[in-house]
Amino acid sequence: MSLWYDLSVNAMRRIYDARIDTPPVLDADTYFPDAARFVAAWERIRDEALVLAARMQSIPRFHEIMPAQAEISANDGKDWRLCILKVYGTDVDRNMALCPTLGQLVSSSPDVLSASLSFLAPHKHIPRHRGPFRGVLRYQLGLSVPLDEEGRPAAVLALNDQEHRIGSGEQLLWDDTYPHEVWNRSDQMRAALLLDVRRRHMPADLRMLSHALIASVGLVARWRGLG
Repeated sequence: MSLWYDLSVNAMRRIYDARIDTPPVLDADTYFPDAARFVAAWERIRDEALVLAARMQSIPRFHEIMPAQAEISANDGKDWRLCILKVYGTDVDRNMALCPTLGQLVSSSPDVLSASLSFLAPHKHIPRHRGPFRGVLRYQLGLSVPLDEEGRPAAVLALNDQEHRIGSGEQLLWDDTYPHEVWNRSDQMRAALLLDVRRRHMPADLRMLSHALIASVGLVARWRGLG
């Protein structure tokens, strides 16, 4: 990554981290009330994701969409593929049309800034990293999650050194500015829904800053032809 990008991210982290002190995992009812709607529809969302997975080679790898993320996507020769439906306020119309149930939920949830169906290849490892700023939270819903020999979800999220296993139909709302990494410790693909959602309960000045930052990322997405 460029020096300018690193300096910008570090500046944003200092601004937000000094003002927002919340734990790595947050209560979905408080910070993302629409989560209940996604959980209620998880089986239909899963079915749409599995239709896409049947033609996996048509779904781009993360670093093919965002080359700057190659160090966490292209690190081990195993695929992390993303079908992006929305990116920071910009709809990807062709993908929204492929997933009508999910697309309708995303369109009718004003706090959802980005939405992706995430497909982790068997034994894929996403190395430890951090998100850029606390104005956005990550929502994860397990869709098709393989089990290990003990009957536990075989995909593991290590968030701030605490292990989380998000099974099929299970959810987690978390702050991705904490260090985290992911493993798929199975011989099967793992599918999950990832949403970036607007953080609630921020001071007014940070809300305004977040709005400006999110809008600028949306402009870049449109410039790159993602929408």
